[in-house]
Amino acid sequence: MTWINRFTALGPAFSAQVLPTPVPQPSWVCRNFQLSHSLGLPPDWLENPEGLAVFSGNGLWEGMQAQASVYSGHQFGHWAGQLGDGRALCLGEYEGPQGAVEIQLKGAGKTPFSRMGDGRAVLRSSIREFLCSEAMAGLGIPTTRALCITSSPKPVLREELETASIVTRTAPSFIRFGHFEHFANEPAPSGPAHLRQLADFVIQHYFKDENFSTSNPYAGLLAHVTSRTAKLIAQWQSVGFCHGVMNTDNMSILGLTLDYGPFQFLDGFNPQHICNHSDHQGRYAYGRQAQVAYWNLFCLGQALMPLIDDQDLAVKALETYKKVFSENWSQCFLGKLGLQVQEDEAAALEDQTLLNDGLEMLAKEQVDFSIFWRKLSHAASKTEASSLEWQAVADMFIDQSAWVGWRDRYLSRLQSKPSEAAVKKMLSINPKYVLRNHLAEAAIQKSKLGDHSEVETLFKLLQSPFDEQMHFDHYANLPPDWAAQIEISCSS
Repeated sequence: MTWINRFTALGPAFSAQVLPTPVPQPSWVCRNFQLSHSLGLPPDWLENPEGLAVFSGNGLWEGMQAQASVYSGHQFGHWAGQLGDGRALCLGEYEGPQGAVEIQLKGAGKTPFSRMGDGRAVLRSSIREFLCSEAMAGLGIPTTRALCITSSPKPVLREELETASIVTRTAPSFIRFGHFEHFANEPAPSGPAHLRQLADFVIQHYFKDENFSTSNPYAGLLAHVTSRTAKLIAQWQSVGFCHGVMNTDNMSILGLTLDYGPFQFLDGFNPQHICNHSDHQGRYAYGRQAQVAYWNLFCLGQALMPLIDDQDLAVKALETYKKVFSENWSQCFLGKLGLQVQEDEAAALEDQTLLNDGLEMLAKEQVDFSIFWRKLSHAASKTEASSLEWQAVADMFIDQSAWVGWRDRYLSRLQSKPSEAAVKKMLSINPKYVLRNHLAEAAIQKSKLGDHSEVETLFKLLQSPFDEQMHFDHYANLPPDWAAQIEISCSS
């Protein structure tokens, strides 16, 4: 392996070199051999004792330069000042078959940015991140990826005493909005100089093919990040994903889903649903995610203003969010209905009304989000409303008159302008399997007893969420009653 470690080369103002803190008796929990192969990693890294040691924080391979980066950010809408990689540690960066890749340990001990934390992660949170990042990848949503999980009997105190675990995750870069905020809030001359250095680094290495205007590349950078973020949030919404901590330090400059702490895929459809038990004001509720992302982008825009130096240009870049999000949200949700976006304005408005009325109907009864769309995918190809497939959807509703009224409008729309390809595509848009909280919890409880088989099962299942996989039908059932009692907090 040839390590390039480009971020380290930016200098000590951007990161601190620090060795991971070893753990006793490390062992494998789950390994992602497919990802390892696609990243061009040596095939034995996830099999030999040396690999186990490195991915547990007990050693480094030659050429690795372990570092923790510094950033700042807004947390729950308030400026939090300096933050940084408090329990994440980049082992290094190398050039893979598909471009540069960073390898990062999460939970490998204290860093200079740990503040009052211990720098550790626990088995519970590591399993959740490993499974959800791979579930998002299976859904085709931009995300960091998980290479493996290791565990140790080392005790770690959270709400209760748990055991240590480390998840190894990868991405082209883990640079966040908060990195820019950090240097924008540092005094001159170092702050502005480092801000420009960081922006130039990002443009050169991650957006070199975007042809930003040479007169103001920083406005181009803001516009491109805005567009990527808008598309990402639309995709989140379309699969019912809730990110429980959308702070600016958890927003990726590359438009990746970053930092899986408290998260949830919706069970019953409730736009006001709050997945983070610590989010007492509901700032990051499902229905508020689009607006929060927009607010976060304004924070990024403010941080970049010393470089853009033109308020009109910055506002113009940020205003693209509304259009890009709206278009992508409509495209995602109309696709879930088996409809194509129509050019005729009146017809497009009629489709949007049909969609909005359907979502309102789901919200009124809090119908299970994933199961509704999957059953609708099977029913949409049937022209007779009396078919078993349509009856299966009808059984999800108490208010049958409301359902029948909407169903008839939908069927009429399908028959008036049929698109067999779009209807057929519904089964590759509406997943059968998502990582529901109760599924993750069941895997976690088994793993705490030393049985990681359920983690392996979910990992393989969620790689192909659109396939029927009939032997695993029970993973697509309604959640049990006890699932409503699961509380996910920031320590998760």
